[in-house]
Order: sequence, then structure tokens, then C-alpha cells
Amino acid sequence: MVAVCAALAVLSGQVQAADDVIRLGNLKLAHFGAISYIKEIGPKCGIKVEESTFAKGLDVMQAIIAGELDVGATASEAAISGRAKGVPIYVVAGFATGGARLVARSDAGIKSVKDLKGKKVGVTRGSIQEVLLAAELAQNGLTSADAPGKDVQIIYLSYPDLNQALMGKNIDAIMQTEPQASQALNKGFGVEVMKPYDTPIGSPVRTLVMTEKFYKERRPLAEKFMRCFVEATKTFIDNKAIAQKYVTQTIFKGQITADDFNDAIGNSAYTYDITPAHIQITTDVMFKQGIGKMTNPPVAKDWVKTDLLEQAKKSMNLK
Repeated sequence: MVAVCAALAVLSGQVQAADDVIRLGNLKLAHFGAISYIKEIGPKCGIKVEESTFAKGLDVMQAIIAGELDVGATASEAAISGRAKGVPIYVVAGFATGGARLVARSDAGIKSVKDLKGKKVGVTRGSIQEVLLAAELAQNGLTSADAPGKDVQIIYLSYPDLNQALMGKNIDAIMQTEPQASQALNKGFGVEVMKPYDTPIGSPVRTLVMTEKFYKERRPLAEKFMRCFVEATKTFIDNKAIAQKYVTQTIFKGQITADDFNDAIGNSAYTYDITPAHIQITTDVMFKQGIGKMTNPPVAKDWVKTDLLEQAKKSMNLK
């Protein structure tokens, strides 16, 4: 009987430990580095974080729908599209701004968005770069489609494949994320046309989302996670050497250089904050451009919840 009780006690402890694990979805990008760093300092924060890495934000949304994640890091368009389709998530923080460049082939003679007329432009489907490209083309009076016949032909490729296509001269320009955009510049096969921050969206803010279940039903753990997020982000903002080493060596295994990292973060700074107004503007642009195929766009004030963030920042004397 004593042995049985002891075994049950051990089992109970294992179940409790499993309950304390936070399942995090993330992307392998330079400006997502502080999110990944949360798992490194998790034990110090009193949490254990299990990170899964995905190719794009929409894949993070699919994992949330499948019940596989508690928290996810995405660009805003994936979060907005997910919420529009009924994914039960809240935006609880921002974690990076910017992170996009329009990069042309160095021999294409493209100096502005208007020069894209008659060209093939690559972008990753379901990314904030797709939203920014659509907004820039519309702002400059250009039509687009993923087949010939419009002013600009859109070619959908993954982030790494965009660089390969540009280098191979299969496309004329790309709306690219970081650090791949900086790599294209530093390796000489691409030139910067612009940073696409002059649309109503401005500089896009990446979103940290929580499932409604995690936010509501596991509140103490959600609070610990948010404090850990703020601490990880503060570390990366305050100590660039730690951030650079972690991103270049731990995340990218030496595939990007220190210069690539510095240039990338120069265009995608780490942050904590996000506002309902920013998410609403992004939603409005997406709806107008038909991105995400939303019939009932979500209202930002209903699902942007920054109370955990404000509490965590206050506990660390951050404004």
C-alpha cells in the first residue's frame, strides 16, 4: 500500500510538471530571437517552455487550432486571419517592429515601387510582407495577380526560396523578411528599393498571441510566461552581444553573419508593445486588399489584451 501511494505521488508530480509546461510556437527569423530565448531562461522564471518552430505564421495558427500550442509568435496578419476564422486567441504583446524590405535584383534597374510594372515580384503567401506589398502596389496605382495579365506578377515562395529565386534571376524583386533581406544585400545579389513603412500600417508590429484557454484558465502560468517574455526581450534590447550570439549561433547555427544580424535588427527592432489601433489598421488594410479572405474581420479592441504585459512591465519597473 505504501509503495502504491508513493507511486501515485510520483505520478501526480509528473502530471503537475506536465501541466506547468508552456507550449510555444515560433518562427526561425532574427527578430523572433527573443521569443526563442524565453525557453533558455524559463527555469529562472519558474516555467518550462517547449518550443516548436514553424515555416510561417499561418502554420502557428494551424497548430493552435489543433490544440498543440499555448502561445505563438506570428506576424500580425496571421493572427488577424486566424481570429477572423474563429481561432480562440488574444494578442497579448508585440515583440518586434519592421522586418521587411523591398529588394530588387542588382541589375534590374528598379528604383521605386512604380518600377515594378511589368516585373515578377516574389513574396511569401500569408506573411506581413504580402500585406505590405499589396498596400504599396495599391498606393502606387499598380494591379497585381499570381498569373500574367496585371501590372505586376506575384510569385509566392518561402523566405529562403525568395533569395534563391532572386539570385538565380528568376524574379525581378522580392518583398522579403529579415535576416534574409539583409543577406541578399550583403551578398551583393540584391539592392534595397525601400523599407515599406509608408502605408497606413506604418512599421508592422509582430504579435505574441495566447490561446483564450491559457489566458483565462492558467492565469498564474500566463503571468509567469509574460514576465519571462519581458525579461528575455529586455536582455536582447540591453545586451546586443547576447542577442547576436544567440541568433547567429544557436538559432541559425552560423548560417548568418554578425553583419547580417546587425543589419536585420537595424530593420526589425525588438519591442514589447502593441496597440489595438495598430491591429485595427492592419485588419482594415488586409480586408481592403482581400488578404486572408475575411468575411467578418475581427475588431481589434475585442481581442487585443495587454493587461498581462502591463503587469509584467510594471513588476520590472519598465514603462
